[in-house]
Amino acid sequence: MSDMRGLTVALLGAVGVAMLAAGPVMVVRGKEGRDEIRDELRRQTITFPDKGLPAGLTPYAGRPVTTGPQARAYAQVIGDNVRQATGGRTYSEISAEFMAAGGEDENLAALRQTAFMGETLRASLMGSYQAWQLTSLVIGLGALLTGAGAAFVAAGAALASGDDR
Repeated sequence: MSDMRGLTVALLGAVGVAMLAAGPVMVVRGKEGRDEIRDELRRQTITFPDKGLPAGLTPYAGRPVTTGPQARAYAQVIGDNVRQATGGRTYSEISAEFMAAGGEDENLAALRQTAFMGETLRASLMGSYQAWQLTSLVIGLGALLTGAGAAFVAAGAALASGDDR
C-alpha cells in the first residue's frame, strides 16, 4: 500500500472512529436534556384550558404541557391573555405610565404586575421551547455524526482492502 493511501486510510479511520464515538454521546445527551425538560414541565402541572383556545391550538385543549412545542403553544395563550388584559401595551409601557402617574395609581400598579408576571411566565415557557429545539438539533447532529463516522470507517476499510494497481 502506498504511503499516501496508508495515510488516507488512517485519517478516514481515525475521523470515522471519532465520529462514531461522539455521535451516540450527542444522541444520548440530547435525549437526557429532553427528558429533563419534560420532567420540569410536568412538575409545573400546566394544563391547557378545556375551552377558549385560539383555533390553531384546540388540539391541546385539556392536555398537560409536557413538550417544547406545547410550551410554545401555551406561551402563545399567555401572550394573548396579557395583550388582552393590557390593551396591547407592554410591561415597559405600563411601567412608564405608572411612573408618570407618580407611582400611586393602583389600577396601573395591578396591570403592571399582571404584565410582568405574564411576560415572565411566557419567557420561561419559550425558554423550554428553545431548549427543546436545541435538544432536537443535538440528537439530529449526533445521528448524522454516527452515520458519517460509519461511512468514513467503511470507506477507509474499502480503501485499505483495495489492490495497489
